[in-house]
Amino acid sequence: MSLVRFALGLGAAALLHFAGARAFSFFPLAADLFLVVTVLVARSGRPVEAMFGGLVCGWAADALSGLPFGLHGLADTVVGYGTARIAQQLVVQRRTSLLSIFAAAAAAQSALLAVLIAVFVPGGGLPSLVWLPVKVASTALLGLAWAIYSRAATGGRIVASGVSDRTDDDTSVIAARAVPTPTVKAKPS
Repeated sequence: MSLVRFALGLGAAALLHFAGARAFSFFPLAADLFLVVTVLVARSGRPVEAMFGGLVCGWAADALSGLPFGLHGLADTVVGYGTARIAQQLVVQRRTSLLSIFAAAAAAQSALLAVLIAVFVPGGGLPSLVWLPVKVASTALLGLAWAIYSRAATGGRIVASGVSDRTDDDTSVIAARAVPTPTVKAKPS
């Protein structure tokens, strides 16, 4: 993902976060748009780029969350790295697979934030478990919508990974990238 596209995505996430928080006081508990940007960056399969993208997105979330600075930064960095490592091994193109990736990232981020709050914030209350399924579902749906929009805007290509996601029936599978194995030729007898 280019720096310009990342900056535009981060800016859009910040604007939507401001608008959502202004309209609904519970919006920051229900959705994490900065995590969506982190996972979109990480889908390229480049761990270093994903770590820095997660760090910047996390810092932006930290600046708006009221929690101690660095908690979202660290959590999003780890989630970005993990998602990028998974993206190196898997080709994710089906919508249900994209939902799974975004949902797993949101769940992992929530777990990491709970651990970080328990360790580093004295007397800091853990995030409410009531909002966890809401956050996971909304982040997954927002990530899927953003991925579909970007695909439509780029003419059906997933630009970040360089893999076309157009198929005849518009569905494809999540498949392990094959590693070529050496073949042994039998000697004729």
